Amino acid sequence: MSLEIKVPPVGESITEVVLSRWVKNDGEFVEMDEIIAELESDKATFELTAEKAGTLKIVASEGDTLEIGAVVCSIEEGGAAPAAAKEEAPKADAPAADKVAAPVAEKESKDSYASGTPSPAAGKILAEKGIDAGSVKGTGVDGRITKEDAQKAESGKAKAGETIVKQVIMTPPPPSGYGSRNERAEKMSPLRKTVAKRLVAVKNETAMLTTFNEVNMKPIMDLRAKYKDQFKEKFGVGLGFMSFFTKAVCEAAKDFPAVNARIDGDQIIYNDFVDVSIAVSAPKGLVVPIIRNAETMSLAQIEKTVIELATKARDSKLTIEEMTGGTFTITNGGVFGSMMSTPIINAPQSAILGMHNIIERPIAENKEVVIRPMMYVALSYDHRIIDGRESVGFLVRVKQLLEDPARLLLGV
Repeated sequence: MSLEIKVPPVGESITEVVLSRWVKNDGEFVEMDEIIAELESDKATFELTAEKAGTLKIVASEGDTLEIGAVVCSIEEGGAAPAAAKEEAPKADAPAADKVAAPVAEKESKDSYASGTPSPAAGKILAEKGIDAGSVKGTGVDGRITKEDAQKAESGKAKAGETIVKQVIMTPPPPSGYGSRNERAEKMSPLRKTVAKRLVAVKNETAMLTTFNEVNMKPIMDLRAKYKDQFKEKFGVGLGFMSFFTKAVCEAAKDFPAVNARIDGDQIIYNDFVDVSIAVSAPKGLVVPIIRNAETMSLAQIEKTVIELATKARDSKLTIEEMTGGTFTITNGGVFGSMMSTPIINAPQSAILGMHNIIERPIAENKEVVIRPMMYVALSYDHRIIDGRESVGFLVRVKQLLEDPARLLLGV
């Protein structure tokens, strides 16, 4: 008797999924509740499990688009689980081989030492040149490396570099024409399709503007350097920048509630909580899991939640609930080396904060030029709901809190 395995309901708004990967092969025995395939919707990846033990009979192929309720495979009764492989016993003659090899290695080591030992003067010259004595052929007694040998020796790296440069210079130009011009087409994943549609919709349906500022990261970096070991020992997680930025956003949203609001028809919906969406680069595209009620969390709680969500994103284990909602988004392009960008709003939210890389730059401080680790920050916002005064004020408030972490921790 066989049992059909169908695409399960995975969300109210999801009508179809893509069979992204078979974990088990056709004809293979599977246990009950064992993962047999992965399904991908426009929001997340889901695991399909066996509803009973038996032999797998595949119906759908990888890459197929399946409606909810469509048959994916069937499981036939019968078959048996493969027997566990026996551990290979150690070979009886292994110790003997070791005993034979050891004297040989010892002999070789002694020989090379005798024939390649530099004199004290030669050793000093080789050390200054950064040359390994083993790469130099000695002309002294018993192959000993003399001072003259060391003076004539050249670094292998230098020789290799000179050879490469010479080859590049002396190589004749290639014949006129073009190189390979192959093209290949790949089907867009449901997630990539959804991201493309949403980004175009945001550009077309919102009055998006971006304002910029810069943050002196030295106070936070000093604070992290001072307490990072104690923080890690007490809470079991590292103290990163994301927790500081999240706390700063939550505090600034109290003074500028429109930044944490959204438009719904002809109404503005204000939130008395802050659900921060964190943009994470996953293997199949950008996802934005959410830190719920971030305004109530400590730095340690935020760090733990960020690590948990990022790990799930990398493993494609995020649920729809973990990515649905959100009132404000933070994206960190600095991890990829971005110096400045204009992030796109994550609709239906009204604003997004972009972090960038930290670069030491000269700035004026107390009428003196000093070098400080600086980060550009960008706030993209929907001008329909957020005015220029509010957007600039919000970003300035975030800057103030980050440059004075004591105010951030005390909420003043």
